[in-house]
Amino acid sequence: MAMSERPLRILLLGGTSEAAQLAERLASTPGIATTLSLAGRTAHPAVGPLPVRTGGFGGIIGLAEYLRRENIALLIDATHPFAAQMSNNAIAAVAETGVSLLAVERPAWIKTIGDDWEEHASIEAAIAALPETPQRIFSALGRSSLAALCAAPQHRYVIRVIDPITPPPGLPYATIITARGPFRTEDDAALFGAYDIQCVLAKNSGGSAAYAKIEAARQRGLKVHMIRRPMIGARPTVATIDEAMDWIAAHHSPRAERGV
Repeated sequence: MAMSERPLRILLLGGTSEAAQLAERLASTPGIATTLSLAGRTAHPAVGPLPVRTGGFGGIIGLAEYLRRENIALLIDATHPFAAQMSNNAIAAVAETGVSLLAVERPAWIKTIGDDWEEHASIEAAIAALPETPQRIFSALGRSSLAALCAAPQHRYVIRVIDPITPPPGLPYATIITARGPFRTEDDAALFGAYDIQCVLAKNSGGSAAYAKIEAARQRGLKVHMIRRPMIGARPTVATIDEAMDWIAAHHSPRAERGV
């Protein structure tokens, strides 16, 4: 097979709506062989058009070995903005292997007129800032936050997650809601009203799929304890799928393949 006929091999680190959209585009692009990598935190991820590998790589060394073994030419990081360890591992692995890296990073939400935000550097800091008096709190922090919530067990939490879970014994007043976005503002406003929610715990994930809770909190005059994004190292970044496809196309040109 001639060099120009070899498929461009891409590893797509996914788990977000942006990754799903990019997967659809890549699956229909000739001359590209893409593998979608998922962390495995969701029991039943949405079915997509690409072959999928699930689970970790074994740190930076394991990821670098995978890139070499699978002859990966491009690594696209479309993970969640809070998947900082995976993103930083990707930066280190491409530095070791010479693979080209691009991050697809949705812009963070920006506080606007009517928002009542208190921003925090971590989930633990946000929970520590909750009042001592029991509150009815909506948590959109995900299942990984359950242990941290146990530091303030007096509150009545409504916790929204993708997969069904059982609240730990340390959260005696927790209600679990299972749902997958995108969400609508009117639905989240109705949810807050039904549970008489007094404040919201949220990560600054950005994007439109989960913004409904922020708009609903604004409408109802609720405080949002917002966790800022973690630090991720310097890397090439785009904000849209079209920009990512343009970057891929530039690397997929015959000139790029020959290394000219």
